Amino acid sequence: MGNISVSHTIKDHGETNLIRRRTMSDTYLEGEEIHDRDFKRSGLSATEYENCRFENCNFSGLDLTGVKFIDCEFDNCDLTNAKIVDTAFRGVQFQGCKLMGLQFDTCSQLIFDALFRKCQLNLCSFHGCQLKKFNFINCGLKDTDFSEADLTEAIFTYCDLKNTTFERTNLEKADLSTAYDFQIDPEQNRIKKAKFSQAGLAGLLVKYDIQVT
Repeated sequence: MGNISVSHTIKDHGETNLIRRRTMSDTYLEGEEIHDRDFKRSGLSATEYENCRFENCNFSGLDLTGVKFIDCEFDNCDLTNAKIVDTAFRGVQFQGCKLMGLQFDTCSQLIFDALFRKCQLNLCSFHGCQLKKFNFINCGLKDTDFSEADLTEAIFTYCDLKNTTFERTNLEKADLSTAYDFQIDPEQNRIKKAKFSQAGLAGLLVKYDIQVT
């Protein structure tokens, strides 16, 4: 009887470990290279990704609520209109991605940290987001909302800011010297020590209906 009891205990313990390993593999992926995956069809295989690289993947319209991306890279991916409620982006890099219509103000603001290079960020919302020292490089940011966001020391390198909203935005020490097509009201935003080119001065003076030549 004692032998049977011991054997049964060992079997149960082994099954418990197997279940635990399976649970971990179902919810957490680390160091994976994922290419040409249409997650819109297949769905996500995990809820937390760390040090993963996604290339030519489709997340458009996908519900990414609660998913964590930590130190991940997205290269030429499409996340247009994805739902990112409580989604974590920590140490994430986006290269050549379509991110149109994303509501970044709904994602997790805990250690929100991302770099955007050659991305389409039109019609996005960063309302009230903490974006200190964020880098936007060669990005399209048309009709995007930065109202009440903290963009202290942020850098907009050759970015299209046509119809982008800046209201009660902190742009102190931000660099917009190569950005274009923006309109920023100095009376409605904090722009102390922000950098603008001479060509960009017109975007600060629209409300005054004067010409800069």
